[in-house]
Amino acid sequence: MTAVPNTATSVPTVPLLINGEWVDSSATEFRNVVNPATQEVLARVPLATASEVAAAVGAAHRAFATWRHTPIGARLRVMLRFQALIREHSKRIAAILTAEQGKTLADAEGDIFRGLEVVEHACSIGTLQQGGFAENVAATVDTYTLQQPIGVCAGITPFNFPAMIPLWMFPMAIVCGNTFVLKPSEQDPLSTMELVKLALEAGVPPGVLNVVHGAKDVVDALCTHPDIKAVSFVGSTAVGTHVYNLANAHGKRVQSMMGAKNHAVVLPDAHKEQTLNALAGAGFGAAGQRCMATSVVVLVGAARDWVPDLVARAKTLKVGAGAEPGTDVGPVVSVAAKERILGLIAAGEREGATLVLDGRGVEVPGYPRGNFIGPTIFTDVKTDMSIYTEEIFGPVLVVIGVDTLDDAIALVNRNPFGNGTGVFTQSGAAARKFQSEIDVGQVGINIPIPVPVPYFSFTGSRGSKLGDLGPYGKQVVQFYTQTKTVTARWFDDATVNDGVNTTISLK
Repeated sequence: MTAVPNTATSVPTVPLLINGEWVDSSATEFRNVVNPATQEVLARVPLATASEVAAAVGAAHRAFATWRHTPIGARLRVMLRFQALIREHSKRIAAILTAEQGKTLADAEGDIFRGLEVVEHACSIGTLQQGGFAENVAATVDTYTLQQPIGVCAGITPFNFPAMIPLWMFPMAIVCGNTFVLKPSEQDPLSTMELVKLALEAGVPPGVLNVVHGAKDVVDALCTHPDIKAVSFVGSTAVGTHVYNLANAHGKRVQSMMGAKNHAVVLPDAHKEQTLNALAGAGFGAAGQRCMATSVVVLVGAARDWVPDLVARAKTLKVGAGAEPGTDVGPVVSVAAKERILGLIAAGEREGATLVLDGRGVEVPGYPRGNFIGPTIFTDVKTDMSIYTEEIFGPVLVVIGVDTLDDAIALVNRNPFGNGTGVFTQSGAAARKFQSEIDVGQVGINIPIPVPVPYFSFTGSRGSKLGDLGPYGKQVVQFYTQTKTVTARWFDDATVNDGVNTTISLK
């Protein structure tokens, strides 16, 4: 699969994938994939028609009848081949990802690798999808459970991780015996499509994995189609809430991972150099475009004196195009994203915060049109300011000082989001108190971005998540399967005829 050249514009058009075939969409509306460092148009993305979405779902529905009965061993061998292909092609796909999304090459490779870890875990499906068994729960009666696939599943993925998030979704859904319709971000689908191509090469049959592109109309079609049984979403709070409510109203399982305002609490006994490095990396890496980015630093007691050191550390980071060697902070994804971030920085100044490091107006030689914003730090931030209440999704850190650990815990717990938080300390007692009392789904101790490995599950909470079960890990096997309980009794000629039993007990 490659993007199909469009003779009218000479810009390639990204195809759909329906029933194993690459399809040129008949859409009349398109979006451009733009290199955020240069504004070069890399491709056009069609906003699929209603009939094309229906065809993709129909192909998945038909394929499920066969794929659900494919032996577990055959499914996991597809994943074994898939992970090998991802490893072989990761650097090539990382270059595509950097061109369309903007993150550094090293970060793009990390994006792919964290998704690859999920594919590797999918290879363990033989143990992950086991049911349970109890013999002789009553006389000659056994009870056991089956973990069966649920049907056609859909995934809606964001622009900031065009490799990792799709790999969170469709490999686990497919290896559990389901079929899948994926809608990547229309801003940067090229690297996603390369991974899809590798999945087909690995042996995913026609119709088991399908891809459509689009905006709200396509999202709504997936959320309401009667043949879709489950919807996975990662993205903004506004869209995620809409997806959850609409899909839930139409009887679907939904997991919706949404916005965040992640705090890092720094105690004065923390290892200073390691903590400053962690804060700068977690706050400004990927230009702050991570749902798990550290966006609020809470300095406790004497740690409030560390602000000049944090500013000095941020100033060492190089802003540039993601493909250039030595770049630490690449461009944000679009002109619109840059304008929004600049608007929030201006709002912070108007509302009385102190701008101690201003990343506006940064110039990158050779890239005059890039969407660049340098590391930016605010102090004297109040919790009613827009730079605190809104997810900035850019390279902006806000700093708040408090007197005690109790004050810090109360501050974090008052915030409506619950994706991730971290505490930096050398005190085991303080760390234990923090992990026990903090009301956030994912906690790091001297780790700023506590995204768990795939053997566990992503467990954001409160305003950052809707739905009971998170993506990947043990929880997602529950999400993508239906537990069926079977209670069985077998008779032979020696069985005593006890007559009619009108009670509800088994004896």
